[in-house]
Amino acid sequence: MVADSSRSDSPLARDARVRRPPGRDAAGSPAEAAPDRPGARTIAELVQAQWGDHRIALTYQDAALTHHQVAGAAAARAALLGDVLPRGAEPHIGVLLDNVPEFPLWLGAAALAGAAVAGINPTRRGPELVRDIAHTDCALLITERAHLPLLAGLDLPLPPERILLTDGDPDAPAYRELLAPYEGARPEDVLGSALRATGHGRAGGPDPATRMLLYFTSGSTGAPKAALCTQGRLAAAGHSLVAYFGVRREDVHYLCMPMFHGNAVIAGWSPALAGGAAVALRRRFSASAFLPDVRRYGATYFTYVGRAVQYLLATPPAPDDRDHPLRTGFGTEAGAVDVARFADRFGVRLIEGYGSSEGGASLQRTPDTPAGAVGRPAPGDDLAVVDPETGDELPRAHLDPAGRLLNGAQAIGELVNRGRSAFEGYWRNPEATAARTRGRPGDGVGAGWYWTGDLFFRDAEGFFHFAGRADDRLRVDSENLAAAVIENILARYAPATGAAVYAVPDPVAGDQVMAALALPDGTAFDPDDFATFLAAQPDLGTKMAPRFVRAVAALPVTATNKIHRVALRRAGFSCPDPVWWRPVEPPTRLRTRATDGHVERPGSGRPGSAPLRYRRFTDEDRAALLSQYRDHGREHLLER
Repeated sequence: MVADSSRSDSPLARDARVRRPPGRDAAGSPAEAAPDRPGARTIAELVQAQWGDHRIALTYQDAALTHHQVAGAAAARAALLGDVLPRGAEPHIGVLLDNVPEFPLWLGAAALAGAAVAGINPTRRGPELVRDIAHTDCALLITERAHLPLLAGLDLPLPPERILLTDGDPDAPAYRELLAPYEGARPEDVLGSALRATGHGRAGGPDPATRMLLYFTSGSTGAPKAALCTQGRLAAAGHSLVAYFGVRREDVHYLCMPMFHGNAVIAGWSPALAGGAAVALRRRFSASAFLPDVRRYGATYFTYVGRAVQYLLATPPAPDDRDHPLRTGFGTEAGAVDVARFADRFGVRLIEGYGSSEGGASLQRTPDTPAGAVGRPAPGDDLAVVDPETGDELPRAHLDPAGRLLNGAQAIGELVNRGRSAFEGYWRNPEATAARTRGRPGDGVGAGWYWTGDLFFRDAEGFFHFAGRADDRLRVDSENLAAAVIENILARYAPATGAAVYAVPDPVAGDQVMAALALPDGTAFDPDDFATFLAAQPDLGTKMAPRFVRAVAALPVTATNKIHRVALRRAGFSCPDPVWWRPVEPPTRLRTRATDGHVERPGSGRPGSAPLRYRRFTDEDRAALLSQYRDHGREHLLER
């Protein structure tokens, strides 16, 4: 089943003939008032509220659709679902698309019909891709020609007639022809169509408890888990972000992060829908196309994750970098240094937030939140940093005037939500759900707590600071370190466009710190300059200076622009890129500070210690180091 949505007779193509600015109707005049949306409790109600609103709602390249047309297109697809979903199946739709108009149209269709959308990651391959589709019980798969090679030769868990191609195939009926009988459907006429077709129907159609999304986690420590999100939770998230950011009806949300991931849908699409704003789509993120797109679409808001902000800062500066309507960016993992650089260069405020797709815990940034902190819990929430082995709350962090964390070993722990939580579980994974909501280790006290799997520390004023994933913790010379804290320091190193910190096993015990630095083309790593930089950082702890430094052209990232730490850890110092290192000093050269008896290694990075010295890591160094691992029975750790 296929279509070619670029055909001249398709609604999307017809609407593309005249480019109209958001907030205007088809004649270019100010649009009439849209229906009131604040009281909507479901995504289905928000889609219904688009009916009759003739302002521009969706733009993609030269094409545009009004809110009314978006609602009508969603209704047509919801009606189709009522006829093609088999009896007894779960009302789940797999969407294997880039950020093209069909993605939000099928989100709206699923909401009206009472179906759930499983975002399928196009970077997955072979058995992993089959597993994702099968695990989420997809009864229908929506895809496009660009992704057909991914499906070739796979034993998919659904028949060919339930794989719909949105952009045409010469061997199948046109997608547009398939939808033709349903065009003209009204949203109110198709409510619950998928629920009735599959035998899950209920009077009145979808309600707040109806499943809406099954979005996969990153899967860095195993098979990805499909987090559940109901219509009620997604609608509430949209309303909350509308209030927090003051979303206006004339705003345009630029969706450049992949819509198969929760960030773009939960933080970008849902507040636009709840606030009556428009969305502009970018098929895939492009740093060079970012500002041209922002100007073209009149974008005022965007979301980001991972390294996206670093990529934007790595583009060549231009005199007109501030000539655009963009006001706000909302996301995670930019870091305080890059947030400041982005504001200085582009005049755009980036707001770092914290909240997983699972909805188990969130932190809100307030005007008094200090640089480097994420924020505080919302009123009524009970969030704490605890020892993951005991469940005991950890002491507050002590920071010196330079911002250096003085008691990281005592203050860094796992963030838990001990109160209300919006977490709705993982699809067909009760073990993972139970692990997220387990009680205090040993006695079960606190059952129902939500364990985030993220490391934080909390300062004396009650602000929470992100310290990395629990899997990113390093233990160096019996001291616990957090990768994110070291990365924030390395982000200040001007020659590098990005930095990633991760653990490599120590030959004797614990870990050693390794850093990957992204250097622009033609930039050579200068070990002396880097050592001088480290020595000048007042908040660099005595154990934080990287033992190994890997110079890369670009950091490896996942499909959602997050650092691919698994790949970095697996490669370690046996990687194809050049590596520099600081050899561990012999024990005879250790010295003791007279003031407190603390044993300090030369070149620790602490002011007053011997200078850091890096040299090229050679094949001979590697062979000698591997011999140490073998001597201590730790060679197997290099394969993790």
